[in-house]
Amino acid sequence: MEGMAPPTPPPPVPIAVIGGSGLYSLLDPEASRTQRIVTPFGADVDITIGAYAGTTVAFLPRHGAGHSVPPHRIPARAMLWALARLGVRVLVSTAAVGSLNEQLPVGTIALADQLVDRTRDREDTFFDGDTVRHLPFADPFAPALRALALGAAPELVDGATVLVIPGPRFSTRAESDMNRAAGVDLVNMTLYPEMALAAEIGIDAIALCVVTDVDSGSHAGEAVTAEAVFARLDEARPRLVSAIERIVAAVPADYAPRELIDRAAVDAVLRTETP
Repeated sequence: MEGMAPPTPPPPVPIAVIGGSGLYSLLDPEASRTQRIVTPFGADVDITIGAYAGTTVAFLPRHGAGHSVPPHRIPARAMLWALARLGVRVLVSTAAVGSLNEQLPVGTIALADQLVDRTRDREDTFFDGDTVRHLPFADPFAPALRALALGAAPELVDGATVLVIPGPRFSTRAESDMNRAAGVDLVNMTLYPEMALAAEIGIDAIALCVVTDVDSGSHAGEAVTAEAVFARLDEARPRLVSAIERIVAAVPADYAPRELIDRAAVDAVLRTETP
């Protein structure tokens, strides 16, 4: 109607949590809502937004509510773009991992500090059109946010190198031996390109890695099974959720993420029109 002011846009959502295998919900249904965000990257994203640990948080399960999306089909660009459009500046991700380091036994929750990508054909940049940007990625997990997380949840193991494989199959014993010899600590299927996309688009991200198995099993033991992995995730869930809550509560309202790509280029990505 003529003379009426335009509607006030909703306030930004500063923090997001992406739940990996075993973490499909986080927010109280009575204090949250689900919003569908249409994206230009081939998938629309349903995000739950609600009160959590004294702030407003966006939550989405990486594999879908019923674990229906396999690792190589996760629409990472759509997910990260949708979170950035909400105003997210901090991302806490969780991930199930296999261990190649005997000092990281089953049940450990490690705060990863390095990443090795061995995935194939995943769309891992927002800048693949007319505008090219080269992401500084020496520290794939935001150091300032890692320090904050360790202060809030000191029981987390500080530092681990995560190798990201294509999935959905687990490693062979020979692959595990080679990766262990190369200095890899943990094996996962999903943290890349998620971490790179977050960094490109101005979101500081960390990953809480739940060790569910010895990767490919020990030579004297049984091979890894999905059933065993999910059982161990259920056991670890209370400790994982407790750490997430404390980390979210510790993020200051004025937290400023790294600017690894110039803001004008990021803003251009976020202004991309949906089809």
